[in-house]
Amino acid sequence: MRENDLAKAIVDVAFQIHTKLGPGLLESVYEAVMAHELRKRGLQIETQTPIPVEWDNLKLELGFRADILVERCVVVELKSIEQVAPVHKKQLLTYLRLTDCRLGLLINFNTELIRDGISRVVNHLPDSPFAP
Repeated sequence: MRENDLAKAIVDVAFQIHTKLGPGLLESVYEAVMAHELRKRGLQIETQTPIPVEWDNLKLELGFRADILVERCVVVELKSIEQVAPVHKKQLLTYLRLTDCRLGLLINFNTELIRDGISRVVNHLPDSPFAP
């Protein structure tokens, strides 16, 4: 599956979860349910994936973690907060660069409509109107 196809599946799962559970739960609840639903679709996922920072010959494991990594190519960062700040998108872009992934989704479940809580972040995704 290409990144855009995976993104469609991830967004569909987020929509289903938000429709059934609504906003206001802890991020960890949305993460567990999302991981379960993505696995049910046959996708290979990892949760709380460590993201090391490498500098020269130094590898730093300082606690950076991606909430969900789908098929080792799409990073999903989940939030359940009042409002997403610009730093959240920058953080996701940094995760994409450190993992060499090209597409990330920032999903904030604490919104009235889930479509208002989803942001795409790209790291040079070819054939995408969102590519920088």
